[in-house]
Amino acid sequence: MDEPPEPAWLVAANVVRWRRYGDLGKEFRPGTKAFRGGAKVYVMDTYPGMGNEQLTAVGHGRHTGRWITIDTGARHLHTFRAQLVYAPAVLRRCAGLPPRTREEAAELAERLERTARLARHNHHAAPHPDPCLCHECLPLSPG
Repeated sequence: MDEPPEPAWLVAANVVRWRRYGDLGKEFRPGTKAFRGGAKVYVMDTYPGMGNEQLTAVGHGRHTGRWITIDTGARHLHTFRAQLVYAPAVLRRCAGLPPRTREEAAELAERLERTARLARHNHHAAPHPDPCLCHECLPLSPG
């Protein structure tokens, strides 16, 4: 039997509950095509040449519930944080990547949070409708 992989420090984030789309971002869709809104994902890698606006994430797929790896926009994620990951399915997908320390993961999480916030703000400059359902306008739910 194989030994379970060693835990690794990764950046975890949540998928925005609602994202804007359409002309001037007047309409909303829940989550993304691949992930449900609110789903936890793990960031495997980023594209620094693109200002970290695109990244590779691992999470449970919207339709199948199985672990999937997909490239997505940082603007569709929020609450980036460093997290020690134990899930073998995630760790297998990260095999071959250089390991990060807790400090490196926390620094990357801060950078991605700033990038995502700026990208969400710049993506649709139209004023938010009333009532607005986007991630930044919804109050945090207690649970």
